Amino acid sequence: MDNPTNNDKDYYYDEKGLIVFSKEFHLKRGYCCKSGCKNCPYDYHKKDEITK
Repeated sequence: MDNPTNNDKDYYYDEKGLIVFSKEFHLKRGYCCKSGCKNCPYDYHKKDEITK
């Protein structure tokens, strides 16, 4: 796996070594991907989708 550059602090690595995108990254992208991201600024919760 390539190691992406992180000049703008768009992500960090969690304790398991997985990439976690920042709130700022999501806002720059401009929409919710509905994947249940940890730092989602769009107030989306994947578990809510499962119960519908």
